[in-house]
Amino acid sequence: MTKADARSSLISLLRGVEHFNSEVFPEKKELFSRLAEGQSPHTLLIACADSRVTPDLITQQDPGNLFIVRNVGNIVPAYGEALGGVSSAIEYGVMALKVSHIIICGHSNCGAMTALCSPDPSKLDAMPTVRTWLKNAEAARAVAGALNSEDGGPPSVQSMSEQNVLLQIAHLRTHPSVAAALAREELIIQGWFYDIGTGEVLVLDEKTRKSISINEAIRQLDAGVPTT
Repeated sequence: MTKADARSSLISLLRGVEHFNSEVFPEKKELFSRLAEGQSPHTLLIACADSRVTPDLITQQDPGNLFIVRNVGNIVPAYGEALGGVSSAIEYGVMALKVSHIIICGHSNCGAMTALCSPDPSKLDAMPTVRTWLKNAEAARAVAGALNSEDGGPPSVQSMSEQNVLLQIAHLRTHPSVAAALAREELIIQGWFYDIGTGEVLVLDEKTRKSISINEAIRQLDAGVPTT
């Protein structure tokens, strides 16, 4: 990116803020007035840092409804492995904000999952921090590879992304705050896969390791089918 391009993109951001202040904020003034006093989101959503993944837009939620955590690969380190921003956000979301749901959302064409699929780990040599971070998803590669062994080739990025979501849900359950909330039946956990090109979101079933449509997930909830 040239200096001119960088300057242009920064101006675009500032123009966006101007539009927000003059057009968007006035329309939701009462909402922001309430939010100025505090937050009570119903959902903790853990998504990839990928710029193409926009949780508020995808779920059509107003500000204040989603407590969002984003990182490379939508990863949740197992409790005690890497205590830091992700772990503290989970603890705060569950214990202080009392969220009712935690959703981990993977997506198509994920750079982190593509790197895991690649047989050439040297591609990450220049990014040692990313390489270390992705060790939290290594087990997903093993599972995706095992499930894809009949095809004789490497797992697809979608398969890797889906198995990674399921792995991170397993890691999530090791966090004491989450384990306690689940024991009290105060929390529902769900895994999603978002296809950037089609806009489709699939819900991943932990038990079958397969996906179902949003319509089917809604049908099951309406029917009172037990969920985690």
